[in-house]
Amino acid sequence: MSLKRVVLLFLFACSLKVAGAQGKYQWKEATGGGYTYKYVSDDPMKARFYTLKNGLTVILSVNKKDPRIQTLIGTRAGSDNDPKDHTGLAHYLEHLLFKGTEKFGSLNWAKEKPLIDEISNLYDKYNKTVDPAARKAVYHEIDSVSGVAAKYAIANEYDKMMSGMGAQGTNAHTWVEETIYEEDIPSNAIDKYLTVQAERFRDPVFRLFHTELEAVYEEKNRGLDNDGRKVYETMLAALFPTHNYGQQSTIGTVEHLKNPNLKVIREFYNEYYVPNNMAIVMAGDFDPDYVIKSIDQKFSYMKAKPVKEYKPAPEAPIKSPVMKEVLGPDAESVDIAFRMPGALDTKSNLVLGVLSSILQNGKAGLMDLNINKQQKVLNASVSVLGLKDYSIFSLSGKAKQGQTLEEVKALLLGQLDILKKGDFDETLVKAIVNNAKLSELQGLESNNNRATALMDGFIKSRGQNWLYDVAYVDDMGTVNKKQIVDYANKFLNDNYVIVYKRKGEDKNIEKVEKPAITPVEVNREAQSTFLQQVAAMPATPVKPQWLDYEKDIQKTAIGNTDMMYVQNKDNGLFHLYYRFDMGTWSNKKLALAAQYLQYLSTDKYTSEQISKEFYNIACNFSVSASAENTTVVISGLQENFDKAVTLFEHVIANCKPNEDALAALKGRIQKGRSDSKLNKGAIMKGVVNYAMYGAKNPFNNQLSQAELDGVTASELVTILHELPAYKHTIIYWGPQPLAAAAAEVKKLHPLPATFKQAPEAIKFAKDNQDKSQVLFADYDMVQTEVNWVRNSAAYSPANTGVVTLFNSYFGGGMGSVVFQTIRESKALAYSTYAYYASPDKKDDRYYVLAYVGSQADKMNDAISGMNELLNDIPRADKLLQTAKESMKQDIETERITNDGIVFSFLAAQKLGLNTDIRKQVYESIDKMNFDEVKKFHDENLAHKPYTYCIVASEKKISTDDLKKYGDVKKLTLEEIFGY
Repeated sequence: MSLKRVVLLFLFACSLKVAGAQGKYQWKEATGGGYTYKYVSDDPMKARFYTLKNGLTVILSVNKKDPRIQTLIGTRAGSDNDPKDHTGLAHYLEHLLFKGTEKFGSLNWAKEKPLIDEISNLYDKYNKTVDPAARKAVYHEIDSVSGVAAKYAIANEYDKMMSGMGAQGTNAHTWVEETIYEEDIPSNAIDKYLTVQAERFRDPVFRLFHTELEAVYEEKNRGLDNDGRKVYETMLAALFPTHNYGQQSTIGTVEHLKNPNLKVIREFYNEYYVPNNMAIVMAGDFDPDYVIKSIDQKFSYMKAKPVKEYKPAPEAPIKSPVMKEVLGPDAESVDIAFRMPGALDTKSNLVLGVLSSILQNGKAGLMDLNINKQQKVLNASVSVLGLKDYSIFSLSGKAKQGQTLEEVKALLLGQLDILKKGDFDETLVKAIVNNAKLSELQGLESNNNRATALMDGFIKSRGQNWLYDVAYVDDMGTVNKKQIVDYANKFLNDNYVIVYKRKGEDKNIEKVEKPAITPVEVNREAQSTFLQQVAAMPATPVKPQWLDYEKDIQKTAIGNTDMMYVQNKDNGLFHLYYRFDMGTWSNKKLALAAQYLQYLSTDKYTSEQISKEFYNIACNFSVSASAENTTVVISGLQENFDKAVTLFEHVIANCKPNEDALAALKGRIQKGRSDSKLNKGAIMKGVVNYAMYGAKNPFNNQLSQAELDGVTASELVTILHELPAYKHTIIYWGPQPLAAAAAEVKKLHPLPATFKQAPEAIKFAKDNQDKSQVLFADYDMVQTEVNWVRNSAAYSPANTGVVTLFNSYFGGGMGSVVFQTIRESKALAYSTYAYYASPDKKDDRYYVLAYVGSQADKMNDAISGMNELLNDIPRADKLLQTAKESMKQDIETERITNDGIVFSFLAAQKLGLNTDIRKQVYESIDKMNFDEVKKFHDENLAHKPYTYCIVASEKKISTDDLKKYGDVKKLTLEEIFGY
């Protein structure tokens, strides 16, 4: 379950940002299957809005592309609604709604219920007890009774049911105004899904609470180690000195986390989880008439009741800048935030949306051209966060080498001054609209985008403003320069909050202390009668579809290379790729050259004009270099294909050296490198690579400082000019027929008579772990993060089935053995996993990667817990059967489409395959059993040496403890990063 923070979707998925809908968009009413619904004419999602008799909102959007459905069940209650003395409560409740009811999650409800009641009373007592010794005694009693109650509980039975019916992405999030429960289900699982969800919300049981509480503690501690989250919460607190946006953290205060009360949580559930405050959103392949009838039948038990909305007093205006500072180990940054009218003010949000795109749109905005294109900072960005009561408009930047945050601030605010003076080209609005239409077309492909936009509309306006959402792109074109300038001058003055994130020790962090918890039973093999009934429900089989690379991909020769082709029959978008068989392992300067290109001019265009030209035709290009491939991508609207390709070919052939741009780029790279050394995620990635390959590895295969200093502008431009002369494959996905597409590419993309020979690529061989060792990196943090690494056998296609099953069963999800043991039973971590990773080429090796992130004082217990599982895999035949059923459903409902077909073929080719490996895996599933999985585990994981990769604060970790696991090597940042 994830804690939702700032989610910035592209324009299509944003809701409630439109002022006045044009005449062609109107609310209309229709009837289908005996149910009346509302819809908006010309809505590209064709969304149907139902309100059932009990007030439950149902929103349905049909998309037949894949036999799957994205489902969201949401309630209009989040941390804004938490009681002042129980912050974090809505988030607690979200976790508890995965624990089941009296019908599922329990072996014997009659025996479990008195214990659950007793635990609830004990927490009430604990909440009111002040004396530390008395509190400890009460908690010991809670732990004791919880251990007995757990004997009647079935951990993760919800996850097992969802996995068994083929669901993916089982999750939930809590935010300020919402709590949303998420599932991606197969189209044939509608009845099973609705049966489970209707029961889930009927009368949830708050079982296994104290171990789940510890998972929330871990989530809190992870947040304390996240400088970005601390900046965000500091910004909100300053912007909203009275509103709960700023005064109530979604995850809750440390004090309130230490003092939960199950009775108060139940009161919250009873008040807000009522049908007139909830919505079910489904987007995907289904019959809406059937679905609405099923939802009505399943959820009619819910009874409406009045809901008290959170209605805060208005915030007082900010009359002068409010400055805040956040300290932490990560890189420095500055954020400037303005409090704006809320998302329900559709006129304001329309202008704000256009204004933000004038400032930054990725190519031709003021920030893009005046700051990022000219490399005046490390990076700068603009964002709009639309909440119900207020929106937040923010500018963010990171300093380049030798630059202060105050200088970054001046540059960011300087762009607002330009905006307020009207020093921008009004024709940019037309390009913004065209690019919004491109985003809209792309967004329609995704069920998740559809469902998220619809749910967002419900949370903010109960869907009443959907008409404005549908009309948004058209209405953007009605915004003129005067409106933008007037708006900027009205709202964007000295009324901002500025948060400086500086490097330093945060002495105010209060860690949530580890309580004494006895591991509880998880009853892996147990199944409730309800689960068995759901599993037995009939489901129309979905026939899997295999790719036939010979038929699904057409090929034609263009000069001395091949073009691979898949037709886009859905819309007017195209993707054109030039895929080169060389990357940074052949030439480390390729990635630098690819990055340099965006700052270069030609004899015909400046770099700024190039960006504007692409933006004006709603097209994009990129050049990127990975380890073994370099890829050019040109994409956008097919109607502008010729213009886009012609422009790119001109740029790559005629770009000119720019010494100043290279000097600035080198400086930014050096600052970026310094910042990476401050990032714990980057440090851990480097340590894992060190464990896998040794001192010289793909992660630190970087230009040294001396090499970087020695690179010249003409050298990089030569690399770019010569790039098309190397062997590459052309890939086209778009609406053009093959012959026409090939003819256009041949005309626009000149090819040499013979290709140049690519430089020989460096080879990285995985190390052998002959004995266990510890690689340690020091980092100032609350938690300890541990990765286990072991390189294993050479790749074999025959292992694909058992590897997939093993990962699903052992450590790949919330229903897996690892998650159930480490988190559910022992409460040692918020996040944990373990899997056997497959290589991406035939001459490479598999590797084992396991992970636990825990409090520092739990490290030894966490390592011991994972080692037990790595050495001895528990047997749970029913769990294995669920994993097998999930595998089958995943394959049956997976559809590889669009240009994904070509990239599936290229991936298979790299592994030495010429057919769709999924067919072989699918046919092997029913034959596999636990003995095969155990044999695989024993041969590849059990009682083997591992390299323990540990990132933690050496102030919190004992060196003697580390020595228990093998010889200890403390890595320097230079050893990790290679510079």
